Amino acid sequence: MSGNRRKAREFAVQGVYQWLLNHQPTADIVKQLRDDPAYRNIDEQMFLALLNGVIDEAPALDLRLAAYLDRKPAELSPVEHAVLLLGAQELLHHLEVPYRVVINEAVELAKIFGGTDGHKYVNGVMDKLAAEARSVEVSAPRRKP
Repeated sequence: MSGNRRKAREFAVQGVYQWLLNHQPTADIVKQLRDDPAYRNIDEQMFLALLNGVIDEAPALDLRLAAYLDRKPAELSPVEHAVLLLGAQELLHHLEVPYRVVINEAVELAKIFGGTDGHKYVNGVMDKLAAEARSVEVSAPRRKP
């Protein structure tokens, strides 16, 4: 079993949050997060891909997000910023994950870690980014289950 993908995202957003606050080396963040007993149940490959992807590409991701923000990325709450960076990374570089899943997971992360209405803001930004970044997928007719 590959582990829990939602938990991988939860750990990744915590790692991105730590990195945004103090720019700790990625290896130190990963070492600290691995000490959590819940870590052993995550999809570690996904966690590492998301965390490293966000940290490696943060300036480019912020540029992509900036068009959909009502303020500068640095003025966002660190939680919302971390969730948006993670969602953008997944939307842009993990095309195997349906865009609806990426948006839903970002909204759930904002509900878990963010402020009262932060998830609404995240949802709006992610919807706009998805419409631009995955326009073919977004405009495709929905298949009925």
